[in-house]
Amino acid sequence: MIFRIVFLSLVLIIIELYAFQALRTLIKLKWVLVSYQIISVLVFIFIVYSVMQFDRSVGQTKQTMFTMGLVLLVYVPKMVLTLVLLGEDLFRLGTGSINYFIENNDKAAFFASRRKFVSQVGLGLAAVPFMSLIYGITIGRYNYKVIKQRIFFPDLPDAFDGFTITQISDVHSGSFDNPEKINYAIDLVNEQNSDMILFTGDIVNTDAKEMHPWLETFNRIKKHEYGKYSVLGNHDYGEYVTWPTEAAKEDNFQAIKNLYGQIDFKLLLNEHTYIEKGNDKIALIGVENWGQNFKKAGDINLASQGVHQDDFKILMSHDPSHWDYEIKNHEKNFHLTLSGHTHGMQFGIEIPGYFKWSLAQYVYTQWAGLYENLGRYVYVNRGFGFHAYPGRVGIMPEITVIELKKGKNVA
Repeated sequence: MIFRIVFLSLVLIIIELYAFQALRTLIKLKWVLVSYQIISVLVFIFIVYSVMQFDRSVGQTKQTMFTMGLVLLVYVPKMVLTLVLLGEDLFRLGTGSINYFIENNDKAAFFASRRKFVSQVGLGLAAVPFMSLIYGITIGRYNYKVIKQRIFFPDLPDAFDGFTITQISDVHSGSFDNPEKINYAIDLVNEQNSDMILFTGDIVNTDAKEMHPWLETFNRIKKHEYGKYSVLGNHDYGEYVTWPTEAAKEDNFQAIKNLYGQIDFKLLLNEHTYIEKGNDKIALIGVENWGQNFKKAGDINLASQGVHQDDFKILMSHDPSHWDYEIKNHEKNFHLTLSGHTHGMQFGIEIPGYFKWSLAQYVYTQWAGLYENLGRYVYVNRGFGFHAYPGRVGIMPEITVIELKKGKNVA
């Protein structure tokens, strides 16, 4: 632990030194430089204080989210600036070495002066993440997008050709602070007029009480002809805080499960049901959370017990690593899995239909959108809410509408 603190401190000192060098190269007014140093020290002290005040018995609060946003807002741009100036230093070191050791020019300064335009370039590049993070906090976190996806299945029962499903995931109600925006999002959900709505987990960050102010809002989600169903996410188990007793933890877990019913969603706990339309039916299967690096309460075999091999199956499983590890090659042939969990890490670059990138892809093979393996699909919803960082950059909050079509995918 001490080594980590010392290492992190050294990294932050280096980042601060480089950032100050860039500013000093461009600005000569002493009062500006002194003011910058004072503000930097005060921000650092506040961040350290906030981290030390973190209470694991409470978990994430508005202050912890503010602190995380501040850390990213302050240090990500400075890291960019540091990389630019570090690159210049390596260039100056190389040039100085050539002049001194190869050309024997010992009269020239070993290190050339730092170039003003490099600092200007560094500050310009640093401004990109700075402005992006500001946007993510002020606008991006509530910039809801409706993403529509049509998926073809040769063996889809005829009556379900054109059947539509709205999916929401990762609400994280404890992070909300804008009723107007959340009501707008619920209006978007209702406007889709889907046949069925599915909620793939994480209704809260930790405590059931987080959802209480939003129950009336989420009860505005209208009844869907073929039902409203949900599963649990990893945050719904209350495992990221320290509870005074196991009984208190269990009481909270039961209260969280009850929340889904209080907003009129049928919670599927390692179980299944059949959705019937006309003379046809499809199996809807819901498992508890199963994650590669998180709680493994999901039991796909128990949940699908009694489901036939030739039944058309839709599976709700919060964490897409479940699909990657157990589902995509499962002998029962789960046609479509709906997941969430990753949030697309709430930060990335996405040009719909052409390009998407996020740090999430280095953690999860399937992290946003539609993926396929041997005719079996998983769709990973980018999340309705936000957690930890109080914003979204590039990867926007999502309401998914999936249309099931009979036939072969021509794409």
